[in-house]
Amino acid sequence: MIAAREKHDTYLSSFLELEKGLPGRGNDWIEKIRRDAIERFAELGFPTTKHEEWRFTNIAALAATPFEPAAPVEGARVAGQLAQLPFAEIGCPRLVFLNGRCTPELSDPLPAGVKAGSLRAAMAEGSSVLERQLTRYAHFQKHPFAALNTAFMEDGALVEIARDAVLEKPIYLLYVSVPDGRPAVTHPRNLILAGRGAQATVIEAYLNLGVAPGFSPAPAAVQGAAAMDDAGLKPGATRQACFTNAVTELVADEGALVNHYKLEQESESAFHVATLVFHQARSSTVNTCTIQFGGKLVREEVRNVLDGEGAESTFNGLYVISGEQHVDNHTTLDHAQPHCASREFYKGVLDGHAHAVFNGRIIVRQDAQKTDSKQSNKNLLLSADAVIDSKPQLEIYADDVKCTHGATIGQVDQEAVFYLRSRGIGLEDARSLLVQAFAGDIIGRIKYEPLAAKLRSTLVGRLAR
Repeated sequence: MIAAREKHDTYLSSFLELEKGLPGRGNDWIEKIRRDAIERFAELGFPTTKHEEWRFTNIAALAATPFEPAAPVEGARVAGQLAQLPFAEIGCPRLVFLNGRCTPELSDPLPAGVKAGSLRAAMAEGSSVLERQLTRYAHFQKHPFAALNTAFMEDGALVEIARDAVLEKPIYLLYVSVPDGRPAVTHPRNLILAGRGAQATVIEAYLNLGVAPGFSPAPAAVQGAAAMDDAGLKPGATRQACFTNAVTELVADEGALVNHYKLEQESESAFHVATLVFHQARSSTVNTCTIQFGGKLVREEVRNVLDGEGAESTFNGLYVISGEQHVDNHTTLDHAQPHCASREFYKGVLDGHAHAVFNGRIIVRQDAQKTDSKQSNKNLLLSADAVIDSKPQLEIYADDVKCTHGATIGQVDQEAVFYLRSRGIGLEDARSLLVQAFAGDIIGRIKYEPLAAKLRSTLVGRLAR
């Protein structure tokens, strides 16, 4: 029996109460994984600033909040409100998850060549694919939040892209938290498998219903609906703390090409912790881009193992934060085989008292000769009170490699501002244009234009706040 202890006793007690109702009951391998994961979480507990990997990120407020499992939500009840969210529709097939659960009535049919659906249903059916692949890549032995997700995983997306399939449009995994008056937690779990030679784009988005920072619904979208303020809240509504603890595992088979984009646009009272793990086979390509606009505290760990000769990977990231927001990005590019290449470009824009952390790690294993890897982190501080802690790292155990890394922190170029003002552009407009150009470089790397266009609009809205 697991003994409840200290600040994580709520989760341990909750597991004992909910275990019998979690999907996969009766499947020995799922039950064992859950028990191993909760036992490991009990041993690890929540990390503190005394842990090296967490020394710039204090999660005391998250650990002290008594989050309860989010309640299921009927799609019909919130369909109208969902349609008002800026990223509800981006012109491609979507799978909608309300409070972490798949909602078929709000989801779209998927194209040929892809099989996608509820992880909950697959666990209930005892899917052999899950038994072979689930939790194989996102290890929880050293990661307490991954352990917590594994113990409580209830639903998410299982996406299987067939061999040599070429998908013309992305698959959109839309996660929406629906407030119900109490602090609630969800543990989304995604498993994405791209077959040999497949080409596909997968988009993950995490939003709050009724909360869209920096947005007002378009007039056409709110006809007949209750008015909302400029933060997307209905009159009289209050911001509610919510906690999303997500894990995504993506496997690219030999020769596969996968573009993965993730948007975090939750309310500024939300906690978001995410683990993204990629595993690449020979000659595969994975391009990923993370955009972070929302959240009170956001921590994302992205890890990629280039485990096949000739694999290529690109990590792109953008965080635009203000006020008291805190964003922490930890990335690891693990070159395990020779002749692999990786590029990493992360940019940040910070205003107010915002605090960002970037820890980028490149590992080149002993046998990974002819590795070509570059890493860059650039940050723009719009306020004297904003703080960035940047730590690029190289760990090289091979002798025939080409690796570089670097980080910069600065303010808006005053000479460029003067140049624009000399052309008749006002001071604030000049500063905004320069910031948009700085951040827009990352958005421009997103190859799906409908998403990129909405992100550019979002960026303008945030900078105008």
